[in-house]
Amino acid sequence: MLDAQSESPSAQEALEKLCRTYWWPLYGFVRRQGYSPEEAQDLTQGFFAMLLERRDFDAVRQEKGRLRSYLLASLKNFLAKAHRRATTIKRGEGRPLVPLDELLARERADLEPTDALSADRIYERRWALTLLEQVLARLGEEYRVAGSTRLFEELKQLLAGDPDRPSQAQIARELGIAENAVKQAFHRLRQRYRLLLREEIAQTVVAPDDVENELRHFIAVLQA
Repeated sequence: MLDAQSESPSAQEALEKLCRTYWWPLYGFVRRQGYSPEEAQDLTQGFFAMLLERRDFDAVRQEKGRLRSYLLASLKNFLAKAHRRATTIKRGEGRPLVPLDELLARERADLEPTDALSADRIYERRWALTLLEQVLARLGEEYRVAGSTRLFEELKQLLAGDPDRPSQAQIARELGIAENAVKQAFHRLRQRYRLLLREEIAQTVVAPDDVENELRHFIAVLQA
């Protein structure tokens, strides 16, 4: 529930996590405005530097608790009003939250049909994909600690809507276990996935009632 709104050290940590969550979606929006990768990195870094310094999330309540909407509106205002020489942080000054080489690697691997997407839609899609990545990373770590990394890698394929994904019977043969065991394991993974997704989304809203709305929006964005 937006722990980043308080002044405690844990709040600062929560705020920095949120910045990392939204960096890639917001950077994509800036890139769609016609800026080069380097310029977009500077602008995105400058925006988050301002955000971290101000630490004012009261306006999120005016967006019905959706940090997703608040940050995009704030970025648009930042881009419209900021004078680049006065407001952006040059490369090498400060600590970028996401290295430029990482951003470029993600862009090269990005299979989104960006020519057909508006800047707002790119932002929304990358927001959803970033949340998905974080949930899968948390799941993967839990299975790694439990010594079940291979099981996770196999079951993870079933979460996707890819028509070429293996069947549960195929996974059972691959792992050398009963198909019913795969079915039960996937049921547990899916339950845990849903719980972690709710937890991630809950960190970006103020009111508990907003979680359901964000979940529905998350699903709609991925299905679009």
